[in-house]
Amino acid sequence: RAAIAIGSIICIVAAIAGDTSQDLKTGYLLGSTPKKQQIAELIGVVAAALAIGGTLYLLNSAWTFGSADLPAPQAGLMKMIVEGVMGGEMPWELVFIGAVIAVVVELIGIPVLPFAIGVYLPVQLNACIMVGGIVRLVLDRMNKKNEEKQKRVVNDGILFCSGMIAGEGLVGIILAVFAILGWDKIIDVSGKLGLSPLLSGIGSIVVFGLIIVCLLLFSAWKRDKKKGNN
Repeated sequence: RAAIAIGSIICIVAAIAGDTSQDLKTGYLLGSTPKKQQIAELIGVVAAALAIGGTLYLLNSAWTFGSADLPAPQAGLMKMIVEGVMGGEMPWELVFIGAVIAVVVELIGIPVLPFAIGVYLPVQLNACIMVGGIVRLVLDRMNKKNEEKQKRVVNDGILFCSGMIAGEGLVGIILAVFAILGWDKIIDVSGKLGLSPLLSGIGSIVVFGLIIVCLLLFSAWKRDKKKGNN
């Protein structure tokens, strides 16, 4: 636990340092002063620490990290590595094999980090990432002859996806509150209707498809504002 705590502190410090450097660049472009930015950073760090700590406690109380409802693959991976190193049971042969594969992948010209993420993340998460990559590839090829439109489409897509990520986080917190209060059965539509897991999965795919269509409508198929005004 001490090793995890120290590692967490180091990672958080590095992350805040990198975020602060980027914020200073943005503040410089907007005409802000470093002093005011640092004050805002300190307030933001304290507020975020309180909010994130409470959120993690809430999620763990509702579903428990590492369970089927809350897999937490990254946390599980770090737990396995720490326990293996501290307990002397680390399968080093697998680590060396992974290092060799990483070197080969890098020599081929493929970024190692996305490749590694695709290896250890669950299939259901990788499928969503793959679909998002395909959508981005299609949009880039559709607008490669018009750089201005391509930039607009990419920016609109990033804004849309950022909103989805934020919305997913908020919905997860709301569902955790419902689970703790015992209200999760109230919104269990599939359970009330007696739907099989197959039909529930099909419904999820339909909703996922609608989200992709909304993304395309918001970015790729959106008419240019100037043309719309005319």
